[in-house]
Amino acid sequence: MAHPAPTAPTAKETRRVAFATLIGTSIEWFDFFVYGAAAALVFNKLFFPTENPLTGTLLALSTFGVGFVARPFGGVIFAHFGDRIGRKSMLVLSVVMMGGGTFLVGLMPTFETIGVLAPILLVLLRIVQGIGLGGEWGAAATMAVEFAPPHRRGLFGSFPQTGVPAGMLTANLSLLVMSAVMSDEAFLAWGWRVPFLASIVLVAVGIVIRLKVAESPVFERAKQAGKIERQPVLAVLRRQPGNVLRAAGLRFAENSTFYIHTTFVLTYGTVALGMQRADLLIAVIVASALGLVSMPLYGYACDRFGRRPVVLWGSIVLLLMSWPYFWALDTRSLPWIILATVIAVNIGNSAVYAPQPAWFSELFEPEVRYSGASIGAQGASVFAGGLAPVIATALLDATGGYDWIAVYMSAMVLITIVAALVSPDRYKASLRGGEPVPV
Repeated sequence: MAHPAPTAPTAKETRRVAFATLIGTSIEWFDFFVYGAAAALVFNKLFFPTENPLTGTLLALSTFGVGFVARPFGGVIFAHFGDRIGRKSMLVLSVVMMGGGTFLVGLMPTFETIGVLAPILLVLLRIVQGIGLGGEWGAAATMAVEFAPPHRRGLFGSFPQTGVPAGMLTANLSLLVMSAVMSDEAFLAWGWRVPFLASIVLVAVGIVIRLKVAESPVFERAKQAGKIERQPVLAVLRRQPGNVLRAAGLRFAENSTFYIHTTFVLTYGTVALGMQRADLLIAVIVASALGLVSMPLYGYACDRFGRRPVVLWGSIVLLLMSWPYFWALDTRSLPWIILATVIAVNIGNSAVYAPQPAWFSELFEPEVRYSGASIGAQGASVFAGGLAPVIATALLDATGGYDWIAVYMSAMVLITIVAALVSPDRYKASLRGGEPVPV
C-alpha cells in the first residue's frame, strides 16, 4: 500500500521542533555543565582528596573528560538508530539517559563514606551522561535543520546550539546561589547536590515536550523512497570519510577554547590566582546570558553570508584572544575578566558554533546525515573539548604559567581554520538528497 508523500511542515510544527530542540538541549547541557562546575569546585575535595589541590582538581576534571570520551560511543549508537528508525525517538531517549545519570550523581556517597568505590561510580555515571549527550546533539541538530525553511537553516540550527549557553547559565546560577546562601561547609556537605537532584523536574518537562514533535519530513521522504541504510555509520565512513573529518575539524576551535574559558577558568582563577569562585562564575554567567542572543544572531548571519565566512570570523577572534584572555585574568579585575570572556565566548566562540548544525547537515545525504554529523561532532569532542581542561591544568601544573596553554588554544583554532577553508559551503543547496555531495 502506497503511503502519501510527507507534506512540508507547517509554521507551527517548525516552531514546535525549534522549541523542543532548544529546551531539550538546555536541560541536557544544564546536566553536563553542573557536573563540570562541580568537578572544578567540589569533586576534587569530596571524591579525589589529595594533599596537592591541583592534583585533586586534575583527577576530578579527568572524570569530566570521561564524559567526552563516551560521547562518540553515544553518537555512533544513537546515529545508527536515528538514521534507521528516525530522529524523534532518539530525542526522547537521550534526555532520559542524561537526566537519569545526573539525578544519580546527586545521590552519590563520597570518598569519605565508601572509599575508592565513590570515584568509580562517579565515572560510570559520567559515562552514562556522555552517551546520552553524544546521541542528543545529532538528533536535535538534524531535526532542527530538516524542519527549517531552506533559507533559515542556519537560524533554526542555532536553536539547539543556544541550549549550551542556556544550560550553562542555569547550571552556574544554581551553583552560585547555593554557594552564596550557605557556608562552604554546608555547600560541600549537601548544597552541591541540590542542582543535580532538581534536574529531574526539568527532564520530565523535556520528555513531555519532545514526545509531541513529529518525525522529520526529510527522514520520512528517505524512508518512503527506500533509502534507509542498514548500517548508516559504516556507510558514511565508507562513502564520505572526508566530510566526517571536515566536520570534526570544524569543531576544534570552539570546543577546546570554550571549556578553557568556562571550566578551566575556575581552576586557574581559584588555584593559581587565589580569586573567589563567585567572581569567576559571574563572568561565565554574563557570557552565558549574552549567548542567548549571540548564538541565534550568528545563525541568522550564516544564512545571509554563508557558513564559512562566519566560522572564519569567529576563529580569528579566538586566535587573537589566546594570550589577552589570560592577561585579563591576571589583572584579577572582574570588569576586565568579564570583557575578555564576552569577547572570547560571545564574539568568537558563538560564531564558530552556531553554524555547525546547518553546515554539518549540508555535508551529508539524508540517509547518513545523523551518522555523519554525530561522528564528526562527537569524535572531535574527545580530542578538543574533553581533554582541554585536563591538558590546560596539566600545563599549568608543569609550567606554572599560561603561555603553553595559549599555544595549545592557538593550535586548536588553526585546525578549524584549515577545516573551514577546505569544507564545501552548500548553504543554498537542497537537504533532500539526489544532488552530488562533495567527498
